[in-house]
Amino acid sequence: MYAVIRTGGKQYRVAANEVLTVDRLAGDKGAAVEFGEVLAVGADDGLKVGAPTVAGAKVTASIVEQVKGDTILVFKKRRRQNSRRKNGHRQLMTKVKIDQIVA
Repeated sequence: MYAVIRTGGKQYRVAANEVLTVDRLAGDKGAAVEFGEVLAVGADDGLKVGAPTVAGAKVTASIVEQVKGDTILVFKKRRRQNSRRKNGHRQLMTKVKIDQIVA
């Protein structure tokens, strides 16, 4: 069984016992998280697509750890102005382990 969830403005295809990295969620290591925006649920008997979400469906997960993503360089240059700016950015992310999909 799998599900398509929406969190942090992105969509993810998840299955049970899968570890997933999503945008930062509030909570400490080991805390339970529930995703209520389930867009689709698929199983052996077929696919159930919501409009926009599947009624009564939810995905429960637990937080594995809070991490930072890879460094992204942000470089801005204005030509012929002798103006340059260089910044780095590391996105805050959360690793979650999918525990259960309730259809």
